[in-house]
Amino acid sequence: MGQPLEGIKVIDLSRILAGPLCTMTLGDFGAQVLKVESPAGDETRGWIPPVTAHGVSTYYWSVNRNKESIIADFTNADHLTRLQELIQDADVLVENFRPGVLSKFGMDYESLKRQNPRLIYCSISGFGEQQGAELPGFDLLVQAVGGLMSITGEPEGTPSKVGVALVDVLAAQNAVAGILLALRERESSGQGQRVSINLLSSVLAGMTNQTSSTLATGQSPARMGNAHPSIAPYETFRASDGVVAIAVGNDRQFSALCHQLGAPALADDPRFLTNADRVAHRVELKILIENVTTQRSAATWAEQLMSAGVPAGKVNTIAEALQFAQDLGLEPVAEMKDPETGEPTTHIASPIGLSRTAAQYRTPPPAHGQHQELFELKTYR
Repeated sequence: MGQPLEGIKVIDLSRILAGPLCTMTLGDFGAQVLKVESPAGDETRGWIPPVTAHGVSTYYWSVNRNKESIIADFTNADHLTRLQELIQDADVLVENFRPGVLSKFGMDYESLKRQNPRLIYCSISGFGEQQGAELPGFDLLVQAVGGLMSITGEPEGTPSKVGVALVDVLAAQNAVAGILLALRERESSGQGQRVSINLLSSVLAGMTNQTSSTLATGQSPARMGNAHPSIAPYETFRASDGVVAIAVGNDRQFSALCHQLGAPALADDPRFLTNADRVAHRVELKILIENVTTQRSAATWAEQLMSAGVPAGKVNTIAEALQFAQDLGLEPVAEMKDPETGEPTTHIASPIGLSRTAAQYRTPPPAHGQHQELFELKTYR
């Protein structure tokens, strides 16, 4: 059975994370992705350690499967001509150069759409293409100036970044959505268009309820550690051997929690009768809960509370989280054989589940310039 994006040809001029993750997602669902790299290659090829069993940067490996790689030097006129010929036959182009750079080489949207009016041209930038065009779009910087760090970390501590380049991941997902919307619209109009994604807008939209709260109240939320600004108890609690997360969403669950803690009277305490009461007295409530949770292990509490209908879970390591997902039948790891070497490879599976046209894992991330012969063809087969 064919995949949803079978026959869609993608020119990937991006590197690092947001762009490559976007194009890998398209490739997982059938698009033919041509990764165009400079002679120096995607920077993440050199971001080591750690490395895979094949000696490849795990960072590069994570976002570049289902692609073919060619090398193009933008300062070489012949290379530019060949690349533009490839683009004439493409459906989608994804790039994350600093705004204005590609126009110097005739690779901007306005130039390319004259050659290929059906082209969907996706640009990913840090801060847009106007006053923020010259600002460097690094995830850490965007987490800082975008406000995410201001609400991440303990109240008494310093602002903290999220433990992964989350803004890049959000931007990648937005880019995929934008490209799919443009492809759908092209079915009726026959015309391509430009898709513009920037990291700052992605993080502002991604903070959802926090940005909405700021707009409504005029007050910026403060760091609360693992607590929730609108629900309590909804955070992490110390156990005898680690940390357990407890997510109480209503009065019934709070009553069940109190019974499991051996303190049913807490449910009738005037300080904790309603969610609003519990939010107002979250500090006292956390102390009372931790007086009990520290007596047993995190795993024990998680099992006991979940059995009683109280959402709870041990704070896992990533390795434990992968095993947990596997135990739930979610198949978080995809395995394939390299079609050229026959060697087995492992990858994090796509989180998108389709019942008839599921993601396929055809080829591992390519070596630098592994498919250079495609450059000589001048058309994207």
